[in-house]
Amino acid sequence: MIMNIVISFLVAFITTWVIYGRVLRFARRFNVLDTPDARKVQKSPVPVLGGVAVFIGIAVAMVVLYFVMPENGMIESLTLVMAVMLAVGTFDDIKDISPTARFIIEILVVLFLMYWSGIRICNFYGLWGYGAVLSAWIYVPLTIVSAVGIMNAINLIDGVDGYSSGFCTMASIMFGIMFYMMGNQLMTVVAAAAAGALIPFFMHNVFGFKSKMFIGDGGTLLMGAIMSIFVLTLLSQREASLAMSQKNVGLVPFALAVLSIPVFDTLRVMLGRIIKGKSPFRPDKTHLHHLYLELGFSHVGISVGLVTLDALIVAAWFLSYKMGATISMQLVVVVALAFLSTFVFYPFVRYHKKRNSVVYRILLAIGEASHYERKGFWAWMRNMVDAGDK
Repeated sequence: MIMNIVISFLVAFITTWVIYGRVLRFARRFNVLDTPDARKVQKSPVPVLGGVAVFIGIAVAMVVLYFVMPENGMIESLTLVMAVMLAVGTFDDIKDISPTARFIIEILVVLFLMYWSGIRICNFYGLWGYGAVLSAWIYVPLTIVSAVGIMNAINLIDGVDGYSSGFCTMASIMFGIMFYMMGNQLMTVVAAAAAGALIPFFMHNVFGFKSKMFIGDGGTLLMGAIMSIFVLTLLSQREASLAMSQKNVGLVPFALAVLSIPVFDTLRVMLGRIIKGKSPFRPDKTHLHHLYLELGFSHVGISVGLVTLDALIVAAWFLSYKMGATISMQLVVVVALAFLSTFVFYPFVRYHKKRNSVVYRILLAIGEASHYERKGFWAWMRNMVDAGDK
């Protein structure tokens, strides 16, 4: 399995690195650009086909895997799902798609995954003492709501450089480790391919000047689909062996911990809009990364901070598991920390901002400290990633 993991990662990484410049020039030539508006933070139009470069890297790795692991029939269906979500998101980047149409397509994609690939949330693996297989009346709506929710949560974190790609790289690595422990070779190498394809994009998105490109809705829906595939596979009945062999491994708490910040931040934002009598899908500037921008954090500071925060919640889950906490208690730990980091932290900062308190001034100082002169290593990285932009 190790060799397949290495091959998958390297093929995706090299392919994305090589193809990136061609996709960038295509986006410029056909004016596929993200233009500034009241909600966006960039000051000039930026090419927005980064998701295409990431997909090509993953797709080439999947083709290689098809010949290495020909007995696994899920490769074709997973690649098809990724392609569909990329196409929907890319079309939305160019022409705009109504939220209703997007939701219908997302639901159909999830149904396809459930009934063609056979992955679905059909077991809680001991959570609340329940270990039986769920009935279709429960697992069908639960799977649809969970998968569609994950897709849109990942889509909504794409607001600052490096956040969505950095987060999904971290999440892919964590899911990959869990699948490796389970002995699920296919999902392990898919996670390796996702991480391998995202890293070159992340480098251009964060360090690039001439070569900067946004991942776009195409990329975030692609990665949202991949995160959904990971969660549905993790909680499918076929993965029960790990939960049965390793006492108190909370698969549900683990999956929620990995996706905690995007999921809880999305829930907070949508509930806030509903309470105000607005559509939950109406865009605004109330996400956590917008709050950090107000505090003066740099894009890199925000991305590193939020990804680290999410990783700390995963670490807290792991610590609770190692200390012998029940699966239900593991979930309580994850939910409590995620709730504090989103639902509590946002109004906490707003409260102190109104009073210009010492706490608020400390946060401003931390935000200012996240900026630094872009020379030395930063300049070297910029020159390296921009070198291919001829």
